[in-house]
Amino acid sequence: MTRLRRVGLALFAPVLAVLVAAVISSAVMAALQVDPVRVFQVMFDFGSTPDEQVTALVVILNRAIPLFLAGLAVAIAFRMGLFNIGVEGQYRLATIVAAAVGAAIVLPGPLHVLVIVLVAMAVGALWAGIVAVLKVTRGVSEVISSIMLNFIALGTASYLLTGPFRGSAPGASIVATKDLPESGWLPGINGVFSALGLVSPPRELYGFLPLAIIAGVAISVLLNRTRFGFDLKASGMSPSAASASGVDARAMVIKTMLLSGAIAGLIGLPDLLGKTHSYTTDFTAGLGFLGIAVALLGRNRPGGIALAALLFAFLDRSLVPLQIASYPASVVTIIQGTIVLAVVIANEIARRIARRQAERSSVLPAAAGPGAGGGGPGTGPTTPADDTDERQGAQA
Repeated sequence: MTRLRRVGLALFAPVLAVLVAAVISSAVMAALQVDPVRVFQVMFDFGSTPDEQVTALVVILNRAIPLFLAGLAVAIAFRMGLFNIGVEGQYRLATIVAAAVGAAIVLPGPLHVLVIVLVAMAVGALWAGIVAVLKVTRGVSEVISSIMLNFIALGTASYLLTGPFRGSAPGASIVATKDLPESGWLPGINGVFSALGLVSPPRELYGFLPLAIIAGVAISVLLNRTRFGFDLKASGMSPSAASASGVDARAMVIKTMLLSGAIAGLIGLPDLLGKTHSYTTDFTAGLGFLGIAVALLGRNRPGGIALAALLFAFLDRSLVPLQIASYPASVVTIIQGTIVLAVVIANEIARRIARRQAERSSVLPAAAGPGAGGGGPGTGPTTPADDTDERQGAQA
């Protein structure tokens, strides 16, 4: 399969999913006597002035950063055939512990931020590691254990917030941890708009954006250009074959879940370091579950996950304009839900197309005879990379 054809096949599923979701959502809105054309016009209306347009862009980017990290965390486990549905609990527990530790210490700016980041990653990895240990030692499904650990994590976070880590005054309407010192804040990067000749918006673009980009590049290199990434994929495709080739499949489960949990620990930090500076009872929730949809739509690749995160961030940003225009906010929920359903169907269609193309390409050299391709029957130009893509599509 040529490179161009592989790229087209990779783009086919998410593009088809978005188009199908738009059609289904339009039909549902029409059935509810809501004008779908007008709804989409409101959603794509970023304002009439440069200030409003840049502000809308900042809102989308700030929302996309944690969604991108959530998608990365889920995708790392997906690449090995694991379903880390516990990302929600991992990032919530990691964020509250990181907020408490960050508020309790005073260090120079960069070092203070680094400590907060490392604490969040360590807590997220530790919580995900419990899932891995249960799987390799007792054979417990990671789906069941991670769901149960979600409830435990959320209950623990609630106890810590109202007990040992509470920093708000008694009787406060919003319970919160102590505020981070300014040395633990991550300044915004609105200077990038001035550098591009754009208006500087009143809302700050999170300074965590460069760190998220670095994390995405690092994960991409780790999974696609290193021995660890090869072992991870091999263990996910066939644990027995990986073990026969010298790969410790059980150890790979633990390493993969630790890495997934460490990335999950970063999800709440853009808001913590760039906006709220404390963990509160109304801290952003649900990012872990949205990360599953983002990873599926992005086909478990950092580049695709980034685009999917921008799409879901755009949909979330549309909630306010729709409410102002007196349209039900449930429209966005309908679109998000149909995207998830459509991407599953589109991935299956893409997988079947890839299989047929692989079968066709293997039949042609066999029909040409042993001398034509030098490989004999059954040996076509199908590559391990193609097979990996097909298996990953099936897992997604």
